[in-house]
Amino acid sequence: MSASSNDAPAQIDPSSLMRIKNLQLRAKTVVEGFYNGLHRSPFHGFSVEFSEYRPYTLGDDPRTLDWKLFARSDRYYIKRYEDETNRRCYLMVDQSKSMGFGSLDYTKADYTRTLAATLAHFLTQQRDAVGLMTFDRKVNEFIAARHRPGHMNRLLGSLDQSFVGSGTDLSEPLEQLAALVSKRGLIILISDLLAPIDMLRTRLAYLRSRGHEMMILRVNDPAEIEFTLPQAAMIRDMETGKELYIDPEVAKAQYQANFKEHETQLIAICESLGIDLTQMVTNQPMDEALYQLLSLQTRRSRGPQRGGSLSAAARGAAT
Repeated sequence: MSASSNDAPAQIDPSSLMRIKNLQLRAKTVVEGFYNGLHRSPFHGFSVEFSEYRPYTLGDDPRTLDWKLFARSDRYYIKRYEDETNRRCYLMVDQSKSMGFGSLDYTKADYTRTLAATLAHFLTQQRDAVGLMTFDRKVNEFIAARHRPGHMNRLLGSLDQSFVGSGTDLSEPLEQLAALVSKRGLIILISDLLAPIDMLRTRLAYLRSRGHEMMILRVNDPAEIEFTLPQAAMIRDMETGKELYIDPEVAKAQYQANFKEHETQLIAICESLGIDLTQMVTNQPMDEALYQLLSLQTRRSRGPQRGGSLSAAARGAAT
């Protein structure tokens, strides 16, 4: 855990988090730390704010009945809260070979797996139906969105499987997801997005045209951004197996320029399509993803200006 002041919530250092062997416990640790932060932030009360009453119908949970209103009206009403959205959410998790890279004690795949489990745990607690798609060149596993006992264990079981991917190609997975998911919902893509920019533009636009909301968490290792190769060496592409001789003194400037250009184009694509893009580095606390998700939910329910201000304020409370 990182040190914290009396007013700021503690953020969980990923290195400490990865020492927890159990994936479910990792996810719970991040979410509980996030909730502790909310108690000190302007998001306080978000999940318990009253939305509306509606008449009770057969099949509703009797625990949600408002007995005080029944005493006054002699009629049964259900009290609904703003978080009761029953949204369908799909987590798309990249398992390609490039995700096996890591300059820290863990890989991008380890970080991404924990991030997906954290989001699944959080969304399940919010009463949303959560599904999962894992992929590399093709779809490895698809689990339909559900909200029922035991479903979370199935999601965690899939995420906990060994990483055995090949090259990244988002074309087929995005096409299949669009075909499999007929009802509109929220799709959260977790990937390093090391793919051709034209392909990303086409496929993301196709998915958005189906009416889905999209949020992208782009996960990179610090060494990928800084290009911290200590000396000239033969480098093997993890997806193609092709070997290249790289002299960092010669290649670093061009690499960083290409990386920045790819990032700039990706940001422009997401802005034009109305997709929320968050850059995650594997040495960064994972609760940032939860703040971004909550900010997206808030904007959807209260309008863009209100949501944006809450997000900024919440992040400020966490620092």
